[in-house]
Amino acid sequence: QVRLVESGGGLVQSGGSLRLSCAASGSMSTINAMGWYRQAPGKQRELVTRITSGGSTTYADSVKGRFTISRDNAGNVVHLQMNSLKPEDTAVYYCKAESTWPPYAYWGQGTQVTVSS
Repeated sequence: QVRLVESGGGLVQSGGSLRLSCAASGSMSTINAMGWYRQAPGKQRELVTRITSGGSTTYADSVKGRFTISRDNAGNVVHLQMNSLKPEDTAVYYCKAESTWPPYAYWGQGTQVTVSS
């Protein structure tokens, strides 16, 4: 079992910045990737960014150049630095941890990010 706790959401003006954090605990030895997803009202949950245990990163086109994912040395805390925020970034942001075996995805409870215009 893996537990994920997100923090750092809030309200920010357009052009501002926020930093989200996801603290993971539990059976981390099976986790091979962690990432951030978001879900806006009336829309499907979508990938924002992802980082593998090897350090490879993936970003959605909509956030490239504005968002940066990073992790601590132990790999138990993942951060999402969000700069130049836009109203369309408004969503609930979820942390996800992917287990290799057994194949399973763990999700955090989500944190609200609201960007005002």
